[in-house]
Amino acid sequence: MANGDATALKKLGDRSTSDVIVRLRTKDGRDDWFYCHSEILVKHGKYFAERLSDDWPTCQLLDSRNCIEVYFEESDFDHHVNILRLIYTVDNVVTDLWQNVKNALGILKVATTLGCTQIISKCVQYLEAVPWEENEEEEIIKTLPSLGSEAIPILARLQPVDPTAVRNVFLSAMHVAISANKEYSNLPISPDELKTSAQEQVEYMLVEDDDAPLLAADDHVKYEVRKHILQLFSIFEKEMASLLSDTDVIENGESSVLKFLSDLLWLCHILPKMDLLSDFVSKWEEASDNILNIIKDMRFSSALWEIKLKVMEITAKVLEAVGYGNVILSALRRTHLVKVWLPFIRETKPELDLQNLHEKLPYEMDNDLFQNIEAAIISLVLALPSSDQAEILADWLKTEQARYPDLSEAFEVWCYRSKAAKRRLSLGLNGVSSTSTVSSVGH
Repeated sequence: MANGDATALKKLGDRSTSDVIVRLRTKDGRDDWFYCHSEILVKHGKYFAERLSDDWPTCQLLDSRNCIEVYFEESDFDHHVNILRLIYTVDNVVTDLWQNVKNALGILKVATTLGCTQIISKCVQYLEAVPWEENEEEEIIKTLPSLGSEAIPILARLQPVDPTAVRNVFLSAMHVAISANKEYSNLPISPDELKTSAQEQVEYMLVEDDDAPLLAADDHVKYEVRKHILQLFSIFEKEMASLLSDTDVIENGESSVLKFLSDLLWLCHILPKMDLLSDFVSKWEEASDNILNIIKDMRFSSALWEIKLKVMEITAKVLEAVGYGNVILSALRRTHLVKVWLPFIRETKPELDLQNLHEKLPYEMDNDLFQNIEAAIISLVLALPSSDQAEILADWLKTEQARYPDLSEAFEVWCYRSKAAKRRLSLGLNGVSSTSTVSSVGH
């Protein structure tokens, strides 16, 4: 019989053909004997080859067999037994011994210690290919650094990604996160769950928590996102206009507009992380007149409440950004922003409150939102040229809804500044100082 065939017939635990005993021993006193064959052990394990070499003194048992002792923790006992089983079947594909990621990882640790290169290779192939649970992934990350270069392929899915690949994934996610489904959009429709997931992951990629953001918004990213912003606004304005031309199917149109408004509101949250909020604010200011001409149309005086509220929420973000100096607009555009939105806010707030009083709606303008709008408008008004402040405050005081919002603080500051400016002008004319330019800029 050929030598290879004779080796193939040798089985683990076959005492009649065994010439070596492997004693698996633990610190807790466990001592299990396994009848093995030196030829197989030497072939598949460097540790066994060293112990059975002429350079290593071995212990002779009473029945004249060599003995190799292996000491380890009790928790690794099954892994050592599986190693011996695999040594005898290493040339075959035996996946049942892996069982799961935890077991395969345990076998890999023991195989590395014993120098079983073929088993290491099989473990690595298995662990690299199968899915991991979160706790398994943590265990792999903790264990693999001590196992040497052979285990590196397992970590391929956890390696840092090339910045270009990250950018491509991010832009694709943005594409899904604000996708539309109208015929004049070249963006494909996205299921709601996919869209929500894309928005969540875009935010996660940009957030700076314990780790640095996954993505740095470079010029290429900003360019692509700006294109998305422009496209979204273009489609949104067409959707708004369709409300006037297609009043017979107003419910469907309202639903579509609300989806766009939700996307726009979401953009308000993530664009500051890319230094692109100014682009959004600029577009919203430009579109303000068209938006208001539609939702203030007489046909919608008692309708579109949810749209009006959502528009109010977006406007609040815009007013805050401009009012607190996070986005810089010219005085002319800031004045336009206040003049166009202040009447809508002071009229819509009491209407929403009254609507909720008679018929409880699933949406309402909460106090936090209103207070944020009020504070932002006050800050914005006080940064305008004094003549524009005077015009806005005079108009505000004439209305029945003067408390929506309450601009009393801005009114008081304007009165104080105006009197102080007059005093400075008077002193300047008497030759004491020349600060007449102060009054022209509202200081």
